[in-house]
Amino acid sequence: MIALRTPGLGAAGLREALREANGQIDGALALLRRRAAKRCAAAMLAWLEKPDEAQLAQDMAWLDRYGHRLWCCTDADFPPLLEHIPQAPAALFVVGNAPLLLQPQVAIIGTRRATQASKSVACDFAQALARAGFVVTSGMAEGIDGAAHAAALNVGAPTIAVVGTGPDRVYPRSHHALAQRIVASGALVSDFPPGTPVRPYHFPRRNRIIAGLSLGTLVIEAGIRSGSLITARQAAEQGREVFAVPGSIHNPQARGCHRLIRDGAQLVETPAELVEVLTPLVRGMGSELAQRLRQVEVPCAAQAASSWQYDGPYQTLLTALGHDPASLDVLCERTGQAAAELSSALLMLELEGLVEGLPGNRYQRLAT
Repeated sequence: MIALRTPGLGAAGLREALREANGQIDGALALLRRRAAKRCAAAMLAWLEKPDEAQLAQDMAWLDRYGHRLWCCTDADFPPLLEHIPQAPAALFVVGNAPLLLQPQVAIIGTRRATQASKSVACDFAQALARAGFVVTSGMAEGIDGAAHAAALNVGAPTIAVVGTGPDRVYPRSHHALAQRIVASGALVSDFPPGTPVRPYHFPRRNRIIAGLSLGTLVIEAGIRSGSLITARQAAEQGREVFAVPGSIHNPQARGCHRLIRDGAQLVETPAELVEVLTPLVRGMGSELAQRLRQVEVPCAAQAASSWQYDGPYQTLLTALGHDPASLDVLCERTGQAAAELSSALLMLELEGLVEGLPGNRYQRLAT
């Protein structure tokens, strides 16, 4: 927490120090002190030499609460998709189900002043994508964001909200109840420390994480000057898929989507179109996570890896798979589990080489 609150130190500088110190925070702090002294960075050096102990105590109290996590870029399970984005965060503050960030995600975003018709479209897409096994990620803003989060929750699926404040703040205030629902089954994420208030310039920084966590970004109703276009542009710069739903030529809130389509975003009319494009990317995402985990030695990792897949829920899923390919919908019927839960379990089994993902959102058990 000392490094994360250091004045004048950005994520890139902290990442560089951690890299040079081989991930050791004490070594990184010593390196930062030397650099601050060399550059005559008075505020930075003053904090590093004598940090605010009361503030750090408050931070530790926040972290000690159940369901709170500080996820550092040096952690073996830090979301690998974020490693590929410009200005990657050095750490994330998470409230709720942190491992959910490792699941395949689709960002659904749009204007805060959404029409009822567009909110309905957002709900349809969010629910269909959740049932297909994707986690819906958005920014918990009013309008399209809130509609997408609520829709996923309403079908029993978790959702991820990336916020532009500290993880202990809710903005807008009208979304307090929604935030509580999100945390109960999903996750609320921020790269700002606890206590950080609302600032307009925080939201572009928040947007890059929404895009960075997601395999694809879907824009539903956005004006020419909408912040959603910033997120879409960041997604494109990160090499991610960008989708846009067209609207009426008479609706000024549709012009941003039309511009995205002219600039190369994929025009979509149904959730199935997104699923078809994104499903093949899921295996690559899982392989990258597996490779990252193998690069770091974790005590007793071999023992854990050899036992978890034999737990009851995983055995039930393997039995339901049989030896012939089965779709996610079929597995939902056979097991009685929600699509989001099954997708998570299938990804873990795929990483262990017990299951193979096939085209058409189907899966097959591998011989062992």
